[in-house]
Amino acid sequence: MEIWQYDFMWRALGAGLLVGMVCPLVGFFITLRRMSMLADALSHVCLSGVTAGLFLGAQPVLVASLFAVGGSLLLEGLREKYKNYAELSIAIVLSTGVAVGAVLLGLGDGLGGGVMSYLFGSIVLISAGDILVITAIGLPVLMLTLFCTKELFCTTFDEDAARVAGLPVRLINAGFAALTALTIAVSIRIVGILLASSLMVLPVAAAMRLARGFRGTLVASVISGEAAVVTGLVFSFYLDLPPGGTIVLTLVLMLLGVLLLASRRVPGREGE
Repeated sequence: MEIWQYDFMWRALGAGLLVGMVCPLVGFFITLRRMSMLADALSHVCLSGVTAGLFLGAQPVLVASLFAVGGSLLLEGLREKYKNYAELSIAIVLSTGVAVGAVLLGLGDGLGGGVMSYLFGSIVLISAGDILVITAIGLPVLMLTLFCTKELFCTTFDEDAARVAGLPVRLINAGFAALTALTIAVSIRIVGILLASSLMVLPVAAAMRLARGFRGTLVASVISGEAAVVTGLVFSFYLDLPPGGTIVLTLVLMLLGVLLLASRRVPGREGE
């Protein structure tokens, strides 16, 4: 039990458990909306936010959150402009995020080392301040997502019926995009910018083959995310591996195991 003798591992575990719950919860609705690439676009916006935070001497996760929310609102606005080409709005926001990050890296000498810890995550560098920021952002996102589950369900499966029922569909979509942005921002300290979207999508992919029904799949997604975070953190400590990559590889192995199990249970469904 050497792992629990270090304060940074307890901080990483606390942040990881919160992130492991929030990411699959929000990622579940992203997957149902067939917008998995949305998380990738906003994670690249977080790259520019982290770089800006380091450049200005501010809290990188907090600045990344502001950038990500701004990017999510921009994306929703572009989706309204390009209704028949929704993927175009994602490409525009992704490109903008990478470009801004590259320019800021060029302007700030010596920022590369600091940015690297946010690209792939670092359990050693998680501070008490990071925990406070992650908790302050993550808990409201968790509560809002749980509180608005019915509204998200309605707008996800039938926007027209939701409008007829009197739901503010445009406001809900914009709010959900903002929640997605904040979720990615709080997860970058654990799994990193480049892998944040994986923690939102892979647990859901495994749960969709493991459970049935809306509620069952949602619960299985959260359990898968939590299990992968804890397992990945333990292996990353003892094998001296990057935590983000270890957590995501754990999720990949879990997904492969679930797919293999599902194919053995029901022969002939591999192509589904």
